[in-house]
Amino acid sequence: MAISPETFTTRKRRPGASFNTSKLNDFNLLFSLLQLTDQICSLNLNNAANFLLNRASCSTIRKTQLLGVVFEDLIWCSNANPDSVVFPHSLFLCLEEMYIVLHKIKTLIEDFSNGSKFNLLMQIETVADTFHRLTAELSTLLDVFPLQELNLTDDVRDLVILIRKQCSESRPFIGTEQINLRYDVVSVLDRIKNEIVPDQAHLSSIFEKLEIRDASSCRAEIENLEEEIHNRSEEQAKTDLVALIGLVRFAKCVLFGASTPSTRSVTLRRNQSSEFAVPSDYRCPISLELMRDPVVVATGQTYDRGSIKLWMDSGHNTCPKTGQTLSHTDLIPNRALRNMIATWCREQKIPFEAETITGKLNGGVTNKAALEATRMTVSFLVNKLKSNDNVPLSVEDTNGAVYELRVLAKTDSDSRACIAEVGAIPLLVRFLDVGMENPSLQVNAVTTILNLSILEANKTRIMETDGALNGVAEVLLSGATWEAKANAAATVFSLSSVPAHRKRLGRKTRLVSGLVGLARNGPEGARRDALAAILNLAADRETVARLVEGGAVDMAAEVMAAMPEEGVTILEAVVKRGGLMAVAAAYAGIKRLGAVLREGSERARESAAATLVTMCRKGGSEVVAELAAIPSVERVIWELMAVGSVRGRRKAATLLRILRRWAAGLDGGESEGFSTTTVVDPTSTISLPQ
Repeated sequence: MAISPETFTTRKRRPGASFNTSKLNDFNLLFSLLQLTDQICSLNLNNAANFLLNRASCSTIRKTQLLGVVFEDLIWCSNANPDSVVFPHSLFLCLEEMYIVLHKIKTLIEDFSNGSKFNLLMQIETVADTFHRLTAELSTLLDVFPLQELNLTDDVRDLVILIRKQCSESRPFIGTEQINLRYDVVSVLDRIKNEIVPDQAHLSSIFEKLEIRDASSCRAEIENLEEEIHNRSEEQAKTDLVALIGLVRFAKCVLFGASTPSTRSVTLRRNQSSEFAVPSDYRCPISLELMRDPVVVATGQTYDRGSIKLWMDSGHNTCPKTGQTLSHTDLIPNRALRNMIATWCREQKIPFEAETITGKLNGGVTNKAALEATRMTVSFLVNKLKSNDNVPLSVEDTNGAVYELRVLAKTDSDSRACIAEVGAIPLLVRFLDVGMENPSLQVNAVTTILNLSILEANKTRIMETDGALNGVAEVLLSGATWEAKANAAATVFSLSSVPAHRKRLGRKTRLVSGLVGLARNGPEGARRDALAAILNLAADRETVARLVEGGAVDMAAEVMAAMPEEGVTILEAVVKRGGLMAVAAAYAGIKRLGAVLREGSERARESAAATLVTMCRKGGSEVVAELAAIPSVERVIWELMAVGSVRGRRKAATLLRILRRWAAGLDGGESEGFSTTTVVDPTSTISLPQ
């Protein structure tokens, strides 16, 4: 069978502070016990949990309710005769242990009532045994309960004896209907594993019994299953839960129809894309999304592990942000930043967890049932979109199907491969120009293409799809929302990570214009997407010329005030590969480069110095004169030589020599590096020609 019920072990929970009873005095302990029993009795079980564990849970809650009567009578006795009533010490030792057991009962009921219904079904025997074990612990405590030493009424004495008898006679019980339902789920997963599409009526019956009756409850079930995965340490249990996620996702589309995201998902996505919600230091420079697992690369830059690993796996050996060659490929966890992000997420009430897990765990073993469920879901959705040619779908149904593909395309490489292999990309391209008619559909379509482009093989598929690049350019220029434009720019960034694609992308004039316009006028997140794409394109010499023609140099100079690192990095790349035309275009930005040289970050100052060196060498005396005219430029260069990075100091030394040669009336370039024959006196000054 696909799943063994024994693999669904109970989640490991960290004991809460409320387990500590040492700070409670004797009578406070009684009040706490009474309050705890009231809380247990007031817990509302959902219908599915009631159906699955009705006998075990109700029996435990009933016993807890009777214990509450005993605690209430003890409190009454102590209040009625505070001076004469002295309880034995053994009573409170017993009550302390009872408090811990009752708290475990409360936690158990809350877990299975609020958690995944499928997970509860698959581990129903374990949960029933846990109820029985906790009841047995109560029985043991009631055996040592000092009943004879307490001045209780006869009714309360009889009640304690009754509870003790019930606890001692308790046995684990699971109904035949529940066992059969679990067998049905295991059978369905076995059929999926063997590439047999489940019977729709059979699926409907299972979901009806578990009270999962619409797309919204399916989404909630998927979220609960994902939470269960994060609470598990056993790999086998995780892989089996992944199979259940695949089953629920398939059933959601087949039984209840594809649907757009929940309000919670939309709010979370907006929070993450809002420049005010997520601090820039918490965003990955590659994906521009909130980092979940920040790591540091050889250059000292921090990226989200998934994004930088994908970058390296694609054959790159450079730092995406700085362009420097990586001396090694080790990824060092940035635990301090991760803790800061986690704290910020808790304060903002944003879930902080890893990406959705589907077919694979830890990049390792693939779960066959989950993979086949994904393939079935993708085929169903794509066939639904294809049938739109013969039987038109409503806009809502079309948008729902595209959104489901978007979610699947974000999960893992297997899902991305499945979606592309069944021919979804040409269908998605159709929806890129819906624009003002249906902004949501446009966003979902372009974001799905972006998610698909993460897989290396899909980059070529997208490039070869008729109308794909023109569609992305159209979204960049006239997209209905900033989110659509930002994701179109991110798509260009992803596609341009393949060197062979850069020339073709650069030849699309409208695409270049769209990127430059977005970098100039968009919100911060969208601008960063556009700047990242432009920087990738600038790695190709032929494309640089088109970027210069498209106004990328002027744009880079403009954005330097708000985003100096990004602006100066682009300017450095364009000037380095663009020849005299690029230098001429960047001439007006020399003073801004001087400002970055004076006040920028270490990385920005390094790039500014490198850009100025290239411009002075290629542009000659006019460029050098413009640089020399900047007030106190010599002092700024000396500061960089003293405290800058290794590369920054080297570039600053070269820049100073260029200025001195110009001041002496000498022409010609300078080789980089510190001179071994000439010592520059820091007290001297540059004399500008009259």
